[in-house]
Amino acid sequence: MGDTRDPARTKAALLDAALVEFSAHGRAGARTSAIARRAGVNKQLISHHFGGKDGLYRALVERWEAEEERYGGPDVSLADLAARYVEDGARHRDLHRLLLRASLDDQEAGRGVGADDLDDLRRRQDAGELTRRLDPAFVLLALEAIASAPLVFPADVRRLTGRDPASDDFAAWHAAQLRTLVELLAER
Repeated sequence: MGDTRDPARTKAALLDAALVEFSAHGRAGARTSAIARRAGVNKQLISHHFGGKDGLYRALVERWEAEEERYGGPDVSLADLAARYVEDGARHRDLHRLLLRASLDDQEAGRGVGADDLDDLRRRQDAGELTRRLDPAFVLLALEAIASAPLVFPADVRRLTGRDPASDDFAAWHAAQLRTLVELLAER
């Protein structure tokens, strides 16, 4: 089993293993012994590097939040921003499944959608990217639901589109469709 001689490699292996386990079993159901076994290290290294299972979970969420920060900004259209979430969800299915599991269990998993996101959508609404006929809070919730549809309804995706919800083909189609839908929400 691994040791602490290469802490960066050990931490990365633990994060990768934890992502798979948390995604498959949820925060409560994931076992540190299974995470350590998958990472090929001693279970005590979870406590050593992360302070325990909760610290390991928080590290995964922080990794997601750091990546999410690179998505947008005021110069990225709402349509492109929504499509980026779909594209990222396709690339990082386990991470999105982990966040979805936390949401289904009504647990906080990082910042989540909040006041800053709502303020950004209001700003976009003022700029005409979103019709004033829609409440920005509703739009945020709807976009979250649409982006998570392949994880929540994989059988429906296959049945309705004839595509594999985990395929690159479906991800490209899903992102393009969402981009078009969001463009249609603009003030005319």
